[in-house]
Amino acid sequence: MARLIIDLARLMTLSDVAQWLGLSWDTIKTVVKARLEKDYKRIGYRHVRQIAIDEIYLGKAKKYVTLVLDLESGRIIWVGQGRGGEALREFWRRFKQSGGKLRAVAMDMSGAYAASVRLHARHAILTFDHFHVIKMMNEKLDDIRRQLVREASEEDAKKAIKGTRWLLLHRKDNLEKDAAARLERALVLNAPLQCAYLLKEELGLLWGQTDGRKAWAFMREWCAKAKASGIRQLHAMAKTLLSHAKGILSYYKTHLTSGMMEGINRKIRGILSTAFGFRDQDFFKLRLYSLHESKFKFVG
Repeated sequence: MARLIIDLARLMTLSDVAQWLGLSWDTIKTVVKARLEKDYKRIGYRHVRQIAIDEIYLGKAKKYVTLVLDLESGRIIWVGQGRGGEALREFWRRFKQSGGKLRAVAMDMSGAYAASVRLHARHAILTFDHFHVIKMMNEKLDDIRRQLVREASEEDAKKAIKGTRWLLLHRKDNLEKDAAARLERALVLNAPLQCAYLLKEELGLLWGQTDGRKAWAFMREWCAKAKASGIRQLHAMAKTLLSHAKGILSYYKTHLTSGMMEGINRKIRGILSTAFGFRDQDFFKLRLYSLHESKFKFVG
């Protein structure tokens, strides 16, 4: 019966397993937790070479947890309460004890996490993931859109901008014909928005260069255009890129992204939405450590 419960728990929520087998939820949880405690009591770090670090927001009560993902196995190897360097302190202690030799780290441009990596894994190549760079650029673009809506003196221009947030954040090639036409009208009526959108589209080419030297030249040219635009948000974006250039361009050495981590985050949100919260924090952490073996099928 325990083996059946464990197998079903890989495919279904605990509530579904309990209903299917006619058992209480607490019984199902006890069986699953006992198995997870046995399998994940100790996590080996000796052969870990490439990791991704990120945080995920769990809600007002539990706030944030910091996750460390082994990019070669796809497994979560650390769940730390909170965020920032303090959430990684125990991870680094255990990693050093294991004798592991970390080669590369993928993460966002968080200063706290970067400082922690440089302090505890100074020989690892730090790569700022392009997903987070583009996300930051999208935030700048949306800020420009909202500013233009507030300041628009002509009603036609204001109407054209309103409701274009989704259109601006997607590549023009991926838009339907009607959506693309609507976006084009908004851009024509608002020169600052058009400039920012075109630079956003162009920034995506930074990771398509043939080598790091060409990528550095591309970045400098892009930043020069952003500064020349006279748009405050683009100037700030250019400043951020140049100050983090080494970490961004190290992609051409490691070819790492945190795309796998983003997939993990989506799985976690799926678990949270079906579980309606976790009262047992230890059980929640164990579920995260075992996430790579889960094969949930969401329907509807």
